[in-house]
Amino acid sequence: MTLTISLRANMLIVAVISGLSVVSALIMEHVFGVPACHLCHLERIAYYVSTPTALAAFFLMGRFLLVSRVLFGGVALAFLANAGLGAYHAGVEWHWWAGPDACTGLQSLATSSQDLLKSLSEQKAVVPCDKAPFYIFGLSLAGYNALLSLAVAILAGLGAAGYALSVRLWTPWAWLARDTSDASV
Repeated sequence: MTLTISLRANMLIVAVISGLSVVSALIMEHVFGVPACHLCHLERIAYYVSTPTALAAFFLMGRFLLVSRVLFGGVALAFLANAGLGAYHAGVEWHWWAGPDACTGLQSLATSSQDLLKSLSEQKAVVPCDKAPFYIFGLSLAGYNALLSLAVAILAGLGAAGYALSVRLWTPWAWLARDTSDASV
């Protein structure tokens, strides 16, 4: 059994995946109280930009195919960059490398007593980027974001290149659909 996804459906799938990812991240943060770090907020930018861009590409598909494919190419590049950012964030969580200063709360040193008092009064709670709130099957949300972003980048890249996605699905009853009329097999 082969499933073929048209270019138009491909664009809609990317928009829906992107939109649902943003909504789920916001629900986790604001409803379930899972705090987002600086890198988490940076990783959401691709989703914020790509959701309306993929929807625009979907609606422009009929009349402006070239514009639609160029927009979809931009979505593919945004998610490819986001996959790299997600992999970097996952590496920070696994302590393979250091994260940015915004994740540690490091600030420049005060040069006067007034600057010191000002920095103490403006102290904000910093969510560390190197501590994942939880792991699912050994991967943090940053790791899943890297994998999802890479998959969406590939899907969007295929759409930008003009390829319809064709997937051969395995089914347990596939042997029933075989053509047995050819005796040479």
